[in-house]
Amino acid sequence: MELAQRVRIPVAQSIVWNALNDPDILKDCLPGCHSFDRTGEDSFEVALIAKVGPVKATFKGEVTLNDVMPPNSYRISGSGIGGVAGFAKGGAEVHLESIEGSTVTLMSYRVTASVGG
Repeated sequence: MELAQRVRIPVAQSIVWNALNDPDILKDCLPGCHSFDRTGEDSFEVALIAKVGPVKATFKGEVTLNDVMPPNSYRISGSGIGGVAGFAKGGAEVHLESIEGSTVTLMSYRVTASVGG
């Protein structure tokens, strides 16, 4: 699965950047996520519940931030194991741009995800 989008956010780029680096906000961005715990400067342990076909499973794995260029961009990637449901992996490239006199941020992102088993 792949998804790309551009979103105008009516706040300064620094505020958006800080939000995108907050584990609680990242947790809220992942459907079914019930834990998102920092394990290093740019790494996290994650647990989420997802339905894969007829199976609903808890996936546990790791998420890392790579190619971090504050406050402009980063790449987030993760993978996890869901028992009988198999595995999941995915990531996103996120880019921020200050527009309209620094009062609005344009966020562009491209997400990829796959599951297997």
